[in-house]
Amino acid sequence: MELIQIGKKTYYIKNATNIGIYKIDEENVYIIDSGNDKDAGKKILKIVNEQGWNIKGIINTHSNADHIGGNKIIQDRTNCKIFTYGIEKNFIENPILEPSFLYGGYPFKDLKNKFLLAKESYVENIDTNLPEGLEYINLKGHFFDMIGIKTSDNIYFLADALFSRETIEKYHLFFIYDIKEYLNTLNILKTLNGNLYIPSHCLATHDISNLIKLNENKIYEILNKITQICEAEKTFEEILKEIFDFYNLTMNTNQYVLIGSTIKSYLSYLYDNEKVSYEFKNNKMIWKKI
Repeated sequence: MELIQIGKKTYYIKNATNIGIYKIDEENVYIIDSGNDKDAGKKILKIVNEQGWNIKGIINTHSNADHIGGNKIIQDRTNCKIFTYGIEKNFIENPILEPSFLYGGYPFKDLKNKFLLAKESYVENIDTNLPEGLEYINLKGHFFDMIGIKTSDNIYFLADALFSRETIEKYHLFFIYDIKEYLNTLNILKTLNGNLYIPSHCLATHDISNLIKLNENKIYEILNKITQICEAEKTFEEILKEIFDFYNLTMNTNQYVLIGSTIKSYLSYLYDNEKVSYEFKNNKMIWKKI
């Protein structure tokens, strides 16, 4: 982890999940997200302590395990408050909801791993609790009530609203809960005028226009591919297999629930927009292009 100053009051820790830091005064800071596990939390504490700062609060952009994994150890050691928005509070306080939601039932033991199941922490609603100098923007789509954070230095922390070129070119598919809202969020990002943008899994950049287009194009590519697959009658499992085969991906437990859930979200979007339909045949749910 590397601490980088990017504004008068704004810093970030370069990491697999980038961590924002905002100084509210000479001694106290808020951090934005907390990494993917207990070890990430320890490293954040070490970096902050080395600067002589105290963590006054954590802002979680959303409740995915790789963004809240350090919450518990940081809260236990500093007694800091944690803030988030909307339904994300329920997921952070009851993290079993994430693997349960993704799997669509009680998660078997292989799904109870640190990538899908964080430790619980106590959270407050962000609406009336943001310190001066910070504001949040709604960035729904990737998850239920995800937010981004803007600092007084005109720097935007964009959570998982954008994925990197490397991720898209390697994996093609990235987790999305609501395709319509994700596309709406990309349109919101086009209107921002920041000094610097920090998506959670990308390098900091002064210009996100190409990245927005890259993410947008991939969404439409996958929508078209699923529609093409559904020219013949297909079950969900058959669609999922053909998508994995087409992009030369390898299935594992985490990918099955993450990408499987995402493909269902694509199917919902296509159905709601009257591009595909479904029916039940021989006790199987069959999808077909309209």
